[in-house]
Amino acid sequence: MKCPYCDTPDSKVVDSRPTDDFKSIRRRRECNACGKRFTTYEKVEEIPLRVIKRDGTRQSFDRNKLLYGMIRASEKRPVSVHSIENAVSRIEKELSNRMDKEITTMEVGDMVMDELKKLDEVAYVRFASVYRQFKDINTFMEELKRIIEEEE
Repeated sequence: MKCPYCDTPDSKVVDSRPTDDFKSIRRRRECNACGKRFTTYEKVEEIPLRVIKRDGTRQSFDRNKLLYGMIRASEKRPVSVHSIENAVSRIEKELSNRMDKEITTMEVGDMVMDELKKLDEVAYVRFASVYRQFKDINTFMEELKRIIEEEE
């Protein structure tokens, strides 16, 4: 590892320990040339998840978009940001555990709807109305009837 002070490529590891989240390793190093110490982090290289949109274009998965959409659907509802963040983390974990690193927006939307249904039915219906692009009141009512039938 190259020293940030003198640019010498020779250093030794003095201490090594996992970070608090156990997702990387923190290493304290000492430069063999100048003797100064510095910290480096080592983590597993992950293949980024790609989302296939309805029009066929692909873009990188954005956790913040997911979080924002769920927060918007839950506005003025008794749903904490913490519970939404946990739901997003569950979705993100499930996606990262898949072998396929491309997923359609439809699959992501279904996962969001499943999580919102557990948190708040009104938020679920709000999200569904945008996600499923209800064309008229009849399709909206059909979705509401389906929710009621599932509860019985």
